[in-house]
Parts: sequence; C-alpha cells; structure tokens
Amino acid sequence: MNRLRILLLCVIVLAMCGCTKNKSARSVVVPEKPLLVCATFYPLYIQLLNITRNVPGVSLSLLAPANTGCLHDYQLTTKDMRTLESCDILVVNGAGMEDFLDKAISLVSSEKTVVASEGFSLVDNNPHVWVSPRGASYQTSRIAEGLSRLDSTHSDLYAQNSELYLRQLSALSDSMHSALDRYAGASIITFHEAFTYFASEFGLNIVAVIEREAGTEPSAKDLASLVALIRRSQSMHSMVALFAEPDYASSAARVIASETGLSVGELDPAVTGPLEPGAYLAAMERNTAVLEQFLGAP
Repeated sequence: MNRLRILLLCVIVLAMCGCTKNKSARSVVVPEKPLLVCATFYPLYIQLLNITRNVPGVSLSLLAPANTGCLHDYQLTTKDMRTLESCDILVVNGAGMEDFLDKAISLVSSEKTVVASEGFSLVDNNPHVWVSPRGASYQTSRIAEGLSRLDSTHSDLYAQNSELYLRQLSALSDSMHSALDRYAGASIITFHEAFTYFASEFGLNIVAVIEREAGTEPSAKDLASLVALIRRSQSMHSMVALFAEPDYASSAARVIASETGLSVGELDPAVTGPLEPGAYLAAMERNTAVLEQFLGAP
C-alpha cells in the first residue's frame, strides 16, 4: 500500500513538472525585429536622435557620413545601396537636396519615405530648410508625424520627444532673436546659399554669396565683382560682414578680405558635427556669438 502511494505521488510530481515546463515555454516572448530608420544626411540624423530618443526597438542609420557636408556632389556607394535596401523608414530632406538618390530611391517604398521639407514654403527652390531654427522646427514636426504614421505603436513617444525638442528649438530661436534683432537689416556675404532661411528669420540681408555652388571656386571676374561691391559699401560707410563656412576651404574669402580689409567669420550651416542630440542647438549658439562679434564691430 505504501509503495502504491509513493508511486502515485511520483506520477503527480512529474505531471506538475511537465505542466510548469510547458507553461514556461508558452510565456517566452520572441523579440520583434528592430525598426531601422535611415537619414540621408547629418542634420536629419540629429533631428531623428531627438525624436526617437528612448523609443524601444528603433535603430538609426546615417546614409552619407557625418563629415560629408551638403550633398551637392555626393555619390552613392555600395554600402549606401545595402543600407537603403535594409531600412524600414527613409527620412529625406527633399526640395532637390538628394538628387543623388533619384536612381536608388526605388529601393525604398515611397510609402515608407518621410520628406522633411514637404509643404515648406521654399525660396527659389533652396533646400537648406534646417539652417533656420524655424525650418528645423518644421522638419522636426514633419518627421515626427511621419514616424507616428508608419510606426503607430510608438506614436505617443514620438510625439512626446518631438514636443520636447520643439520647445528647445523655440527657446533657441527666442535667445537668438534677443541677441540678433538689433542687427536687423545688416548686410552679410555668405560662403554659399545655405543661409537664405536663416537670414530671413533674423532680418539679415545677404548681398552676395562667394560660391553659387558649394565646391565651385568663383572666377576672377566674380571675385572682382564682390570686391567692388564691398568697396562701394565701404565708401558709403555701410558695413558688410564677410563669412566663410567651417567645412569648405576659404581661400576665396581670404582673397576678398585682403583686398577690402574685412575680417572673415565662420557661420556653420550644421551639415557636419558630432552625432549628439544637442549638436544643432550648439551650432546655432556658436553662429549667434559669431554674428554678434562681426555685426557689432565698428
């Protein structure tokens, strides 16, 4: 009788162990495939860093390396093609900035592409929307809306993150206006046409650009015209400030400076830099300090 009881107890224990093991097996959760979001170039990547911060299962990829600068002459690589094929959502600037993508864009469905500048009121089809804090805010909102539409599971997080970054951009704009509004109407010469929306936001007058196309040196005739323009302004006691950019050789700017006696400042269009969420804010703060220095000069 005792042996029978012991045998029954063993059967019950084994059955319980089997049930527990099956229950544990059923509770295993298979992790979802990470969502890969690709940005075509640096300023969009910085916006994505802020919008996707702490969103689970989302990873970011940057197509053109962070030291590329503007995409005027960028050429797709084999690695870029593989990245495009693997990305789930592609974030582009639009407005003609990514002409190099025209032949490869078919690798990503248009339904999974977010165009950050779509709907923005362009000036002469200029694509440098992000250089203005107002434009950067517009793009941030557009990207957050696109991610929420394509990844609705995390829409609340995208909204919360974008609202936080938009508040930071708004505070940046307020601070810049506080510093720069006194210089409204000031004449500046920029390196190329990256600062159209920036100048519009802060009331600056771009009287000329050194390079119409980044990487294309001005001709001797172009340089002579710029020097003549500055000398006319100087003869009328009207100040012009001259700026180059940190990512391009400024030999032409130095020639102009040597002929006119102007100093050369640097304005950063935020197309390269550290891959950190606050990088754009820091670049614009540096621009503010440079403009205060050069526009406030006697």
